[in-house]
Parts: sequence; C-alpha cells; structure tokens
Amino acid sequence: MRFSRLAALITSASLLAVPALAGGLGEMNDVERDAFREEVKAYLLEHPEVLLDAMNVLQDRQDKAAAVQDQQLLQDHKADLFSDANSWVGGNPNGDVTVVEFMDYRCGYCRKAYEEVEELVKSDGNIRFILKEYPILGDDSVTSARFAVAVRQLHGDEAYKKAHDALITLRGQPDVETLSRLATDMGLEAQPIIDRMGSDEVTAVIAANRDLGDKMQISGTPTFVIDQTLLRGYVPLDGMRKIVDDERQG
Repeated sequence: MRFSRLAALITSASLLAVPALAGGLGEMNDVERDAFREEVKAYLLEHPEVLLDAMNVLQDRQDKAAAVQDQQLLQDHKADLFSDANSWVGGNPNGDVTVVEFMDYRCGYCRKAYEEVEELVKSDGNIRFILKEYPILGDDSVTSARFAVAVRQLHGDEAYKKAHDALITLRGQPDVETLSRLATDMGLEAQPIIDRMGSDEVTAVIAANRDLGDKMQISGTPTFVIDQTLLRGYVPLDGMRKIVDDERQG
C-alpha cells in the first residue's frame, strides 16, 4: 500500500516536471509512454535516495495525521478514560498528571512495564494512576481480569491492588485452585470471589473497557494515556518520565 502511494507520488511529480507530458500518461502513445517509464526508472536507479526521501515525507505525514486523530479520540472519550468509577485509581488522587494503563495480565510487555510504572508513580509522587482491565490474549487473560474485578467489587481498592500485583507476577495458570490460594494469601474468603467472577457486574466492567478500547482503536497492550499523549505500546521508564515532564510543561 505504502509503495503504491509512493509510486503515484513520484509519477505525479515527474509529470509536473516535464511540461510536454503534463497532460498525463493517458495522453501519450505507447512509444512515448514506454520511453517515459524508462526515463523514470533510470532516474530512480541513479538516485535511489529519492525513494527514501519520499518515504520519509509520507511517513511524517501519516504520523502527523495519526497524532491528530489520537488527540480527537482523547477528547471524545475523556470522561471514560479519566473519570470511570469502575476503574482502580492509585498514586496521588490529586496528582497534576494522570496516567491510564490498558493492561492484560498475560501480556509479556505489561509484565515488563509493571515494575517501571510502579517506580514512575512512586518516585514522582504527583501522578494519578488508573488501571483498565483489558484482557485480549485469551481465556487466561479474561479469568485473571474477572478475578481482579471481583476482588475490587467485594473488598475494595486496597484488596484489588494486592490482587493486581499477584496476578501480574503470577507464573502459573490462573485456575480455580491458584486463584483460591491467592485469595487466601490476601486474607480473603475465596469462594465468594470465585462465585462473583461470572457475575453480570464483573462482565459489565470488562465489556465497558473493551468498548472503550475499540473506540480508542486500541489493539494491543500495554497502551498508555498520559494526559494528552496516547502511547500504543511499551515505553521504558526514562521515556515515560520525559512524557510526564512534557505534559507538565504543556
């Protein structure tokens, strides 16, 4: 797709540069058309950097268009992103920068980001941090998310954070036995949580997050929103800190 658009761009530029051919390829006879194509081919072979330059221009335009679209998405869904009562809020509730993470417990990059995001929030001290359960990697992801949401609904935010920490570092499968043990280790009665996992209330939270993710065109985890910046993928700690600083500076 990108190459075909690039070819059209080069062809158009070439036609404009040659007055005799400004009418387009369609007005040439077969001999003239073949000659013109050979001239373009020869020029590109002699100056291949033109292709790279054109691709860079095209990529820059696409990036700028995507950035504008992301800004519109953030504005359109601001309330669901930053003021959702069904999502856990940690860090500094009155922080001057809000970080939202769409995460999946079975996602390798979410696990990699986990300790770095914890460090970001802790060391900064002025970040409001929101977690969105976004299970997209299969049944184990959904089971883990249901457990976490059920814990929050039954036992509140503090218990949810403990469940989240345990699930994001869990090495085994999130089967009933394992989840029951996690609940017991947290000092909670396991069976009510297990029963709650399949409830309509838990299903509604996950469905709402998926709907929001679809509207935000989120197809992978982790995805972060840092105030007015949308990050589609893992970003190292130093990169996150720079974005936070940029948001503060406006």
